[in-house]
Parts: sequence; structure tokens; C-alpha cells
Amino acid sequence: MATATTALKARLDGLCARYDTAGALRSDPLRVVLAYASPLDREVAAFVAAHLAYGRVEPMIRAVQGVLAPLGDRPADWLRERSVPVARRELTHALGNWAWRFHTGPDLAAWLLAWKRLDAESGAGLEAHLLPGPEEGPDEALSRLVQRLRRELPPSYGARFSLPDPLEGAACKRWRMFLRWMVRSGWPDLGLWTRYPAHGLVIPLDTHVARVSRFIGLSHRATPDGKMARDITEALRRLDPADPLRYDFALSHLGILGDCPGVRKRSTCAACPLYTVCRAGSKSGVRTRA
Repeated sequence: MATATTALKARLDGLCARYDTAGALRSDPLRVVLAYASPLDREVAAFVAAHLAYGRVEPMIRAVQGVLAPLGDRPADWLRERSVPVARRELTHALGNWAWRFHTGPDLAAWLLAWKRLDAESGAGLEAHLLPGPEEGPDEALSRLVQRLRRELPPSYGARFSLPDPLEGAACKRWRMFLRWMVRSGWPDLGLWTRYPAHGLVIPLDTHVARVSRFIGLSHRATPDGKMARDITEALRRLDPADPLRYDFALSHLGILGDCPGVRKRSTCAACPLYTVCRAGSKSGVRTRA
């Protein structure tokens, strides 16, 4: 391994040591998912939490909890035990006053009913619907499901924001987050799906991961799109071929917790594990706002 690559890996390992903690996990929607015990309940909670994972963290977590509350302690059983008309009626009533930024109560009722419909077809949740078929890669499988949901969900679902398609160049951050949670087995993820190809996981590209990745040379692209997400994933794969996404949590929480000012200064950055490999504000890096 080249010296520069070795140094970068050591710095990122240090970042994981700092942020892969229970304290950081409290500022992550995955904490809501981990409150459930059974695998299928965790899948339902993850399907909701990842879908709503945008905006400020604390109100977003409260929004996720608000959607799941009417389903009780066993959301998968709640959805399975009711007919579609009964579930729709009860969800519409329970979520009537719920809203989170671009999503409304009826939107999330439809989202939960989509899980119910897909689960009824597979008999075991969503993994079968995201498994690549013959002559198909992971992104093609995801696109297939996205296109189906675009046809079946109400018109209120905006295709580009709520249902992005990887084959259209989208980063698909929230879908990538859901897949990371369900497939990856290392902390803090769930590792519930064993048939999905783990090598097909792509980093969930949020603004924090995009910004810090530019600073440390994981990508030089200016636009946080699908190509940038793959660039970063491949760069991290060179550091850890078996588990490149283990760095995602630490990279994102460096920004989520407000610890990266966006401009490299010894007075504010010297304690950061990435300080010696960071190019924030330099001519060799991409200057962005914090």
C-alpha cells in the first residue's frame, strides 16, 4: 500500500475510533430502528427512517418516531394483520396531522402500504425485491423497484426527490442508507439480509460525506451525484476491500455533529484525525462552504 494511502487509511481509522460510538449513534435515525427487537420490525422501521432521513437530525428522528408510533411495538405484525382497506383507514386517521418537510401523513400511509404489498408478495419483507436477477446488477434491481413504486404510489410522490433512480444518475442517498443498514453486518448496521450482494453497496452520499470526501481526496467531483458516490466507494474500497462502507458513519457524523468547520485551521482542526490529510480551503482541494 502506497505511503499516502497508508496515511489516509490510518487517519480514517482514527476518525472511526472517535465517531463509532453510542453517543454519535444518538444523532442518527438508525437509533430508532435499533429500538425494535425482531428483524422484520427493524426492516419496517428502517424503510421509514431511511425514507425520511433528510433535514435536521433531531426533528427528523421525531418525525420517524411519529410515523411508527401508531404501529406499536410490532410494526410488521400490525401491517400484516390488517387488510389493505383497514390499514389504509387506520393509518390515514393516525397520521392525519403528521408532516415532515416534503412528506405528509397520506404519503407515509402509502409508503407503509407499499411495504405491506411487497412483503405479501415475497412473504419475507423486501430483500427479494432488491436482489439482482439474471443479467442484472444491484443498481438495475434498485431501479426496477423504484420504477414500480413510481407507478404505484400516489402522484404526490415526486419522482426525483422521493423516488430517485440510480440509472438516472441519482446518488440515491436514502436508498443506499437503507441497503447499508440491512446488508452490512459491522457496527452499527443490522446485517439482516444475507442474500444481497454486499459488494454492490454504495456509500449513502449526504452533504457531509461529499464535502469531507473532497477535502481528503476521495473524490474531485463537484456534483454530489451517483458518479461521486461510486468514486468515493471505490476509493474507500482501496483502503478496506472487505468493508469500505465502515467509514461512512464516521465521515457523515463529523459533519452532522458540527465538528468540521469547512476551512482548515490549526486552531480549530488540529484535534481532528483527518487534519494532516485534509485540503479544505487549499488550492489542491475543492473549496466549499461549511
